[in-house]
Amino acid sequence: MLKSFALNNRYIGEGHPVFIVAELSANHLQNFDNAVKLIKEAKKAGADAVKLQTYTADTITIDCDNKYFQITQGTIWDGTTLHKLYQEAYTPWEWQPKLKEIAEEIGLVCFSSPFDLTAVDFLEDLGVPAYKIASFEINDLPFIEYIASKGKPIIISTGIATLVDIEEAISACKRMGNDQVALLKCTSAYPSPLEEINLNVIPNMEKTFNVIPGISDHTLGHAVAVGAVALGAKIIEKHITLSRAEGGPDSQFSMEPNEFAAMVKAIRDVEKALGQVTYELTEKQKKSREHARSLFVITDIKKGEIFTENNVRSIRPGYGLPTKFINEILGKKAKSDIKKGTPMNWDLVD
Repeated sequence: MLKSFALNNRYIGEGHPVFIVAELSANHLQNFDNAVKLIKEAKKAGADAVKLQTYTADTITIDCDNKYFQITQGTIWDGTTLHKLYQEAYTPWEWQPKLKEIAEEIGLVCFSSPFDLTAVDFLEDLGVPAYKIASFEINDLPFIEYIASKGKPIIISTGIATLVDIEEAISACKRMGNDQVALLKCTSAYPSPLEEINLNVIPNMEKTFNVIPGISDHTLGHAVAVGAVALGAKIIEKHITLSRAEGGPDSQFSMEPNEFAAMVKAIRDVEKALGQVTYELTEKQKKSREHARSLFVITDIKKGEIFTENNVRSIRPGYGLPTKFINEILGKKAKSDIKKGTPMNWDLVD
């Protein structure tokens, strides 16, 4: 698998900045103007991309209210059916070309999660630069193969996936000759409890599957996203909303614009702090070595007097001989009179 790939002119992966995705999901509340505002707020907050979802209630499920289609898994959506939820949450397809255009005009990458073959065909006509596979679609291998056949980068969420599910999904991509795959650690609980996140999976996932790692984060706040970056995540996906108070199917686990901006800043700060593996000192650090310990004369010494622990010590600052020479100096004689506070050097030793 490739260790980096490009979405439009934005590279993702090893050696590149973390790719931060603002997920619009249902937070437009079926209002086109809200969707546009979300895109603009995502840009202001520092996102690199916005992500849509491309489905209708009838392409993702069927209109049926028997027990199999009731939501009863202890979620924030319990008490309704799948079809009713998706009728409320979907993003109208007729909006999506214009939303993509608006996003790209202001410098954002725009891509989507399709949920059936017709959505893939629609997004191909739209010219999206990548595809996201949602957690609940990871076991639909023919679907993944069809997406992979388009030859574009694929970002796969793993919220309900077993190890075998992930292996099979990656194999499906490989069968279609697609090696542009990223895996997102995900916990499919909304909002997700911290104790179920298991961020340590991120470096393991990168090593095990040789892919670009990231996280689709449904926790509250940005601590998990920042921690993920510290562990090697190269993609961060978070839901964004104009205001949680306005409600909506996904509002409870979405970030408001000021919160999203704070997350972006924290991520960029952590990226700077991570730096690189190096033991070379900066010029500033070299200058700071002047405050390190070294050997100094701590009392006035007469010519011929013996150096002892009472007149030579390891102290700050660092202008004297390195402290490792203390035993070579003790017991020797002073070559001349030496004032208190003189840095030790070999010219002072007889």
